[in-house]
Amino acid sequence: MSATLLRTADELRARTRAGRRAVVMTMGALHDGHATLVRTAREIAGPDGEVVVTVFVNPLQFGAGEDLDRYPRTLEADLKIAEDAGADVVFAPSVDEVYPGGEPQVRVSAGPMGERLEGAVRPGHFDGMLTVVAKLLHLTRPDIALYGQKDAQQLALIRRMVRDLNFGVEIVGVPTVREDDGLAMSSRNRYLKPQERRTALALSRALFAGRDRHAAQEALRARAREVPATHARAEALSALGESRAAADTHAVAKASPGGPTPVRAAARLMLDDAARQDPPLALDYLALVDPSDFTEIDDDFTGEAVLAVAARVGTTRLIDNIPLTFGAAS
Repeated sequence: MSATLLRTADELRARTRAGRRAVVMTMGALHDGHATLVRTAREIAGPDGEVVVTVFVNPLQFGAGEDLDRYPRTLEADLKIAEDAGADVVFAPSVDEVYPGGEPQVRVSAGPMGERLEGAVRPGHFDGMLTVVAKLLHLTRPDIALYGQKDAQQLALIRRMVRDLNFGVEIVGVPTVREDDGLAMSSRNRYLKPQERRTALALSRALFAGRDRHAAQEALRARAREVPATHARAEALSALGESRAAADTHAVAKASPGGPTPVRAAARLMLDDAARQDPPLALDYLALVDPSDFTEIDDDFTGEAVLAVAARVGTTRLIDNIPLTFGAAS
């Protein structure tokens, strides 16, 4: 079944709806990460539901000097990718359709969370993003809207807006899709020259290094819980010829739960090395944050966290993140 291309909200409203409508919002230049979102939307909506993919390059979320003019616009290819992934409709409105009368005077404010990390580097970006998401939710009227976890701060802000402003829509986050070399899929990856791409791999490698350090800490902590007392623990492990493990276990047992500091340090080592490559990686931020408000977590933090990174390689800016859980139950 072919996907229908619609240009106006009136055309979309005229469609007969039976089951639930699931919407995937994009700025076009679709890749397999977007296709995964659409396939997930198809599964959620079911055979009787409807999947709508929006394609709209939103001028409000591009700051001065950013790549609005060169952002890829590939509608014909986007239509094919969306159709193959299971979309029923591709909604590709014009700027005038979304913003009749010009840029809106009333906008959605992202609040304090919108001023951190991405918001600090790109002032006003999240206000523009939330404004267009709010408008597209009104124009498409979905039951479910799906967004990629690669844009973790964006996803958190959309969830907050939907909760705070009582939007009647379910928000679903879909895990990041990666290319074979580990680079998170992004429409901006096509800008990277071969040598720039090699440098850019430091983003995902830094995240994986932080994740591996965290996993090692958790494994030591789990081992530390297997015997009741620190002294007995050291003796038991030493008796098995694991004196180094005993020392590590004792150190981890005395450390505060979670250990975010060494996780940050492990990731930072990879990024520092990439800063010395040719071409170099220019780091915007590396942060380990609470996903509820995107503030940095302390050493005694427990719960879900996000390890996030953003950097430039050449003229291309990339972001990436992974989720981590701190303070496993003892």
